[in-house]
Amino acid sequence: MVWNLSADKPIYSQLVEIIQLQIISGRYKAGDRLPSVRELAAEASVNPNTMQKALAELERNCLIVTQRTSGRIVTEDRELIHKTQTHLAEEHIQNFFRTMKELGYSAEEILALVKETAEKLSGEASSSPNLPKGAE
Repeated sequence: MVWNLSADKPIYSQLVEIIQLQIISGRYKAGDRLPSVRELAAEASVNPNTMQKALAELERNCLIVTQRTSGRIVTEDRELIHKTQTHLAEEHIQNFFRTMKELGYSAEEILALVKETAEKLSGEASSSPNLPKGAE
């Protein structure tokens, strides 16, 4: 997995977001054991202390749990994982709407654009499901 980190916000908060995304997308499923701090830090090319800080934040949010003998595991609380997924989706939607309004679009225009784009994308997916884009 590629860890795309930027300089515009703290590294540990970006790590929190990436690991949250890995959990809600199913890369790490409920009850899965996470790699060690050192393994994750090496994979992300960050200092282990920074990764430790990110994991501590995820633990405070109850998405991961530390077990003395088996390390850190993803919570088995599927409802919490779903709530986190919904919360992140709402944040993305709010940011998207804010940006589109800054571009001068009304709510109705934004919704129409979203619908049009979704229809285009679903049409592309259904017209050639096994071919790479542009290979039709």
